Amino acid sequence: MPEPRAEPRIVSLIASATEIVAALGFGRNLVGRSHECDFPPEVLTLPACSEPKIDVHGTSREIDERVKSLAGAAVSVYRVFPDVLKRLNPTHIITQTQCEVCAVSLKDVEQAMAELIGTERPPQIVALAPMELADVWTDIRAVGQSLGAPDRAKALVGTLQKELDAIRARAASAGSRPSIACLEWIDPLMSCGNWVPQLVEIAGGTNLLGEAGKHSPWLEWDKLAACDADFIAIMPCGFDIARTQAELPPLVEDSRWPKLRAAREGRVYLTDGNQFFNRPGPRLVESARILAEILHPDLFRNSLEGTGWVHFDSRRASAHRVRAN
Repeated sequence: MPEPRAEPRIVSLIASATEIVAALGFGRNLVGRSHECDFPPEVLTLPACSEPKIDVHGTSREIDERVKSLAGAAVSVYRVFPDVLKRLNPTHIITQTQCEVCAVSLKDVEQAMAELIGTERPPQIVALAPMELADVWTDIRAVGQSLGAPDRAKALVGTLQKELDAIRARAASAGSRPSIACLEWIDPLMSCGNWVPQLVEIAGGTNLLGEAGKHSPWLEWDKLAACDADFIAIMPCGFDIARTQAELPPLVEDSRWPKLRAAREGRVYLTDGNQFFNRPGPRLVESARILAEILHPDLFRNSLEGTGWVHFDSRRASAHRVRAN
């Protein structure tokens, strides 16, 4: 008689994977997380297995400089705790290969697990590689397959796709597809790539900066000015709305800012990039919804206003007010 299948013991070292695991019904099997994993809220009780090597409390410019200094020295931005991993004795470790700046990478995990890889029962390492929406679905299926639940993963992907299709269908009834510039970093400027241009299309907009399936590119101010988008959505990687607002001065105090159409006409929006757009998992549906609410308020009830996005009226807000908030 075969032995009963052991319950998985999962360590997720990327926030989006933690959300995928929970959405697949394996939240109770999580035994460890990354320092960034905070959703669902109950995961905050789990031991953190990683930390950043840089001070993340500086300005956008300071954080950028610290990250680049480590990258230039070929040093990882994150530290994984091998002693914690060993104590947790996971059967599965989920990480990613998409971006070594955004989250703990496969290389970080392999280095931390060097002494356990050669043991009799090393953990299964699942490395996700999301570059566009299709890859997110592939990653969900990969997690489900590794946990012995391919049917759950198939059902979850189907549900998320149907929800995005519903947003697309409603947005398509709008009489126009306004243009939008999505910004992933403020100082220096970076536009959004990867899955964000696809979310813009689903939400009934015309994406002007960044390409689907490609890493988010650095952006010259002149290019932002030249595109002169109808809307601007600011969604810095790792920042919530309050942190984003505090980082605005280098952008809105630039002499070119008041000349932008979106700034002149009061169509600038701040979003929670940390909780939504920068996590390639189930809440990309809410991310598309945020864009739809911004672009087509006549078609979409503002259900995520205040939590997912806020309006920033740069026609009335002074630089002093931005700093005060």
